[in-house]
Amino acid sequence: MTRKLRFGMIGGGRGAFIGAVHRIAAAMDGQAELVAGAFSSNAVRSKASGADLFLDPARVYGSYAAMARAEARRPADERLDFVVIVTPNHQHFPPAKLFLESGFNVVCDKPATFNLAEAKKLRAIVRRTKKIFVLTHNYTGNAMVKQARDLVRSGFLGQLRKVVAEYPQGWLSTLLERTGQKQAGWRTDPKRSGAAGCIGDIGTHAENLTRYITGLRIQSLCADLTTFVKGRRLDDDGSILVRFKGGAKGIIHASQISVGDENNLNLRVYGTKASLEWHQEHPNELVVKFPDQPRQVWRRGNGYLGPNAARFTRLPAGHPEGYLEAFGNIYREAFRAICAEVTGRRPPKNLDYPTIDDGVEGMAFIETVVKSSQLGAKWVKFPPV
Repeated sequence: MTRKLRFGMIGGGRGAFIGAVHRIAAAMDGQAELVAGAFSSNAVRSKASGADLFLDPARVYGSYAAMARAEARRPADERLDFVVIVTPNHQHFPPAKLFLESGFNVVCDKPATFNLAEAKKLRAIVRRTKKIFVLTHNYTGNAMVKQARDLVRSGFLGQLRKVVAEYPQGWLSTLLERTGQKQAGWRTDPKRSGAAGCIGDIGTHAENLTRYITGLRIQSLCADLTTFVKGRRLDDDGSILVRFKGGAKGIIHASQISVGDENNLNLRVYGTKASLEWHQEHPNELVVKFPDQPRQVWRRGNGYLGPNAARFTRLPAGHPEGYLEAFGNIYREAFRAICAEVTGRRPPKNLDYPTIDDGVEGMAFIETVVKSSQLGAKWVKFPPV
């Protein structure tokens, strides 16, 4: 490429949290530029958000449909290369479908869609249009997550026996959605969030991180979802027992009523030779444990790490990297794929970002968990996806 990639954003206007995160991550390597947007379903708010970002008013739209029509008509040297979807869950599928079928690549916040049926339809569209679809499960972009994955895949831990993934938060320990708090409002609304609350919002991160690092696929699960806060319409806590294909067992726990916890996503993987653990709130460290020697703390940016951890490291050791850098790494990989698509070249072989297949798996996880809990915490087979 001899220029920056051009992108538009759907959602992510004033008052939105994740839109600003995506804009920072997309700008981190100087390879892409935001030039258009439909930042709200309210045209006035969308225009105001576009003005905040100093965009050309002619390319700030009152709806994503108007944006798709207008941008598709632009000449090649102005046309968008991709769009970023950062709306609540129920508004993921319609714009993703429209833009893919209009010839645009898509980056979408997780989960992929409102339900599993939509996710499967979207996968078929991605395959038919042959466009790039990137799902921003951002934690997989962390350098030490890459190191953990390489250790597991190399056999360093031996045969995997047990995996424990946890994501406790405490921010929804009260009925925050009744106070007008925007993020709490849509995440606890089944019409916008989907069939699950806490599990759909953060439980999917725990499941995705487990699958990414270990490569294990769920065979069956037993879930117990609870709504502790009276008046809330979706779950705010969940405990899930997991049986993986191949014999390993697991526990996935997610909670948004764990008072005092912030974003305490962590993963522990136990093998026959060694084990490891990674904590999102201390992302530059990977703890490696053995049966016959002291535990070790491996730190990002050091020469003893593998090539993948090195490739996704941005700063020298001792300069912390975290949430935003991991997000930026997802975007950097996405840009490699999108650049190839835009220029008509074959995509690089070592691309490393979440795809629509991860999105389908995540939606299957949500629906299977909800089904198991509704049956009274019964074991349910994980559906083929």
